[in-house]
Amino acid sequence: MGSKYSSGVMAINLEGKIIVFNEAAQRLAGVRASQVLGQPIDKVLPGNPLLAVLKTGERVVKEEKVRDRILLLECFPLQDAAGEIIGAVEILQDITGIKTLEEEVARLKERESLLEAIIDCTQDAISVSDAQGNVVLVNRAYTALTGLKPEEVIGKPATVDIAEGESMHLKVVKTRQPVYGIPMKVGPHKKEVLVNVAPILVAGQLKGSVGVIHDVSEIRRLTRELDKVKRQLRYLHAKYSFEDIIGDSPLMQLAVAQAKKAAGTSATILLRGESGTGKELFAHAIHNASARKEGPFIRVNCAAIPDNLFESELFGYVEGAFTGAKKGGKRGLLEEASGGTIFLDEIAEMSIAMQSKLLRVLQEKEIIRVGDNKPVAIDVRVIAATNSNLEKAVEEKRFREDLYWRLSVFPIFIPPLRQRKEDIPRLARFFVDKYNHEYGRNVKEISPEVLDVLLKYSWPGNVRELENVIARAMINMHYADTVITLEHLPPLEKGVPLASPHQPDRMESLPALENSNLPALVREKEKEIILNALRQTGGNKTRAARQLGIPIRTLYYKLEQYGIKYKH
Repeated sequence: MGSKYSSGVMAINLEGKIIVFNEAAQRLAGVRASQVLGQPIDKVLPGNPLLAVLKTGERVVKEEKVRDRILLLECFPLQDAAGEIIGAVEILQDITGIKTLEEEVARLKERESLLEAIIDCTQDAISVSDAQGNVVLVNRAYTALTGLKPEEVIGKPATVDIAEGESMHLKVVKTRQPVYGIPMKVGPHKKEVLVNVAPILVAGQLKGSVGVIHDVSEIRRLTRELDKVKRQLRYLHAKYSFEDIIGDSPLMQLAVAQAKKAAGTSATILLRGESGTGKELFAHAIHNASARKEGPFIRVNCAAIPDNLFESELFGYVEGAFTGAKKGGKRGLLEEASGGTIFLDEIAEMSIAMQSKLLRVLQEKEIIRVGDNKPVAIDVRVIAATNSNLEKAVEEKRFREDLYWRLSVFPIFIPPLRQRKEDIPRLARFFVDKYNHEYGRNVKEISPEVLDVLLKYSWPGNVRELENVIARAMINMHYADTVITLEHLPPLEKGVPLASPHQPDRMESLPALENSNLPALVREKEKEIILNALRQTGGNKTRAARQLGIPIRTLYYKLEQYGIKYKH
């Protein structure tokens, strides 16, 4: 047979000898016709199915890998006019390209299924159109939001879900430009939404557009919740008194005595002490023991508020003061605190510009809102706190000297835990009682060995670190355990475990991969890294931020994002 056939053709006679072997068969099988013609097929091409076809008379189709190619073998018997088998024929076709294409199609289908699953899992309503503006995909959240099922919109123009407004899909596929925050109403119930739509471009070619639809009512609900939380934070009342301060050591008794004396005056107070010593606890107690105890107690973390928002937060603003200013303006925290106390925590983190404005408040007892020129009288008691060396900050021109003296009218030094170790047993038992209640445990005592370790440790994180250690030790206990022993203690100094190395701290285990997704695991790991940095720095946020290599304001944002709370 000639070479005009692209398929290989091979035939055998009743004796099983090869009688036909065309050029294509030679190329596909990798042997020359001169090597096989007239030869028994089982000798020169062992395993070939033609002999079986010759014996059974049944057609055989199979795939076979020959060298680096995949061949399709189609074998059938040859019959004479009387229907007697006189031989067998095999057609060979190279289907390597077809198989590769099949695998690629399978991979694409798998990716498509994965993409659809991911889109279906997201809580955002998503719709996708093709380059002609016809809907090709919507997710479950879309159906829940619009009330339209996939079969009601897929394959139809993207105007199908619009109740009021124009289709942003059609606009985007026409202009190839994204649109953001477009208000419209969708679905049979005319749901109010905000729409973001972006073009889908592949190698510069427009393939369609993807839209994300946000429920305006949900945005409004979240805004209300945020405002509620802000109000709760703003109108925080002092909840601790001097009875809540634990400490029998001479240094602690001196600090408490000074604080009680200061509470009876209206003097500005500066609380000084390392991170975790209890400065906020003292601020609460001073307010509650003062004549202002019925007034508001407002805490402001000077490191947590961005510089560009600090002035408007502290002093308030009038309507039209800046883009986005509320209608009617807003009272600042200093005005809100009038008649009560404002606690300025981490005062050393305040910018020089804001220090100048605060100095004027302390001197003149009045504020000027952003965008206004009229002073507003206020009656507020200022308690400031810092864990920084203010004297060094003054020397380095990072803190105003005149403000330093204004704040230092009544300085109170709160001693670090390492200078009042006699208070450790009582503090530890207090935290055991606290977490017995919170964790539903029944821990009755702390072993002498554990107390000895606690007394010998230097406590760089002070009381906050001690509380953290007790809480983690109790989490490491079995519910039947009633005594905290060395095996329950988490690592302390330099991360060296105090118990056997075979008793790992259960708090340090990684989250299970089962039923988790990558973003959730990333968030969990980031939260764990932040917690570890805080533990290693004894809760000192400035040092923790430096160790993490991020700005302190970013750290505060992360603490709020993950709900990590470290109280002073």
